[in-house]
Amino acid sequence: MQKLTEYKQNLHTHTRYCDGNNTAEEMILRAIELGFDTLGFSGHSYLGFEMSWTMSAEGTEKYKAEIRELKKKYASRINVLCGLEYDMYSQTPIEGYDYLIGSCHGFYMNGTRVECDSNIESVKQDIKEFFGGDGMKYAKEYYRNMAKLYDYGDFDVVGHFDLLTKYCEQEELFDVNSLEYKNAALEALHALSSGRGVFEINTGAISRGYRTTPYPAPFLLKEMKTLGCRVILTSDCHDKNFLDCEYKNSLEFIRACGFDSVCVWENGGFCEVGI
Repeated sequence: MQKLTEYKQNLHTHTRYCDGNNTAEEMILRAIELGFDTLGFSGHSYLGFEMSWTMSAEGTEKYKAEIRELKKKYASRINVLCGLEYDMYSQTPIEGYDYLIGSCHGFYMNGTRVECDSNIESVKQDIKEFFGGDGMKYAKEYYRNMAKLYDYGDFDVVGHFDLLTKYCEQEELFDVNSLEYKNAALEALHALSSGRGVFEINTGAISRGYRTTPYPAPFLLKEMKTLGCRVILTSDCHDKNFLDCEYKNSLEFIRACGFDSVCVWENGGFCEVGI
């Protein structure tokens, strides 16, 4: 098996079409500077209603068209891919992309959307309003929904599996070390482990100052290894300056959790390389 010394790809990249800070071309030029061989874009899917962090229906078509043009323009310098980060409750077509990331950024309680990736005060308010202040009930409901991810599409990548822990280094919204929490997370992981999708090790919350380690937690990565799951490394990049955020340290993190290989995109699909 080929041995990897540096990870030179990112398949989880956002632009100004959704909540990114840069244009797609600015991201590509930065990736070339870093010596990347592949850059995949993954705009947030339209939910069926306007949200500040998603693409619009019209913007989605413009996004696809621009990435196609940039793919041609930079073909001799880098492999550019057009992907989609599909929120599991989106109402947008999923055809016509090189790959799909399936994610759960929120779920519904009594017809109201509960966001897991908003600011900490909003999350605390939702826990209070919908779960009587019980963070563990919130965590269990997140994983109950996450376990159904493949009901919404045959995704190539499972995005930031334990996203709900985004703020848990800052404040204990629920006990991430408790057996009750771990059992809920592991149950969802087992439900998804037989799917074709690879799980991402995601450094995005590190770049934005919320976490010091990637998603997912070590106990989940170790179980992924036991279950025979495959993993990729992504920076969930919203700013070109963090395109390879913590990649070197994250490879060590992945090794420490028992993996001796990761996946990279090559020739239209994922292949494993040693680390």
